[in-house]
Amino acid sequence: MTRNVSLDVEWVPSACTLPNAERPLRVAEFDALFANAVRGVARPEHTRLRLELVFSPDNAARAAELAARENGCCSFFTFTLTIADGGLALEATVPVQHVGVLDALQARALC
Repeated sequence: MTRNVSLDVEWVPSACTLPNAERPLRVAEFDALFANAVRGVARPEHTRLRLELVFSPDNAARAAELAARENGCCSFFTFTLTIADGGLALEATVPVQHVGVLDALQARALC
């Protein structure tokens, strides 16, 4: 699958403490996860995004590691990784004032 999504990070909120030079790299890491592991995207609530991932230990490890690093610079995120019944899901929840970040992640995941 070819992804034609710019690495524009203008939607990154000022609350993010990741250095500007590292932001395109983080976006690229999310894009790689989205391209290789996401099999479904849902928005069960305005402030919650659910990504159904292809079940594998590697995908679980990648999602957990990326979520942990992202929470380190954008502490407003709450990530939940669920492994159950042969399924794998990553959920991201944000306060309402950061819903634009969730919108941007959803748009990237759907590309």
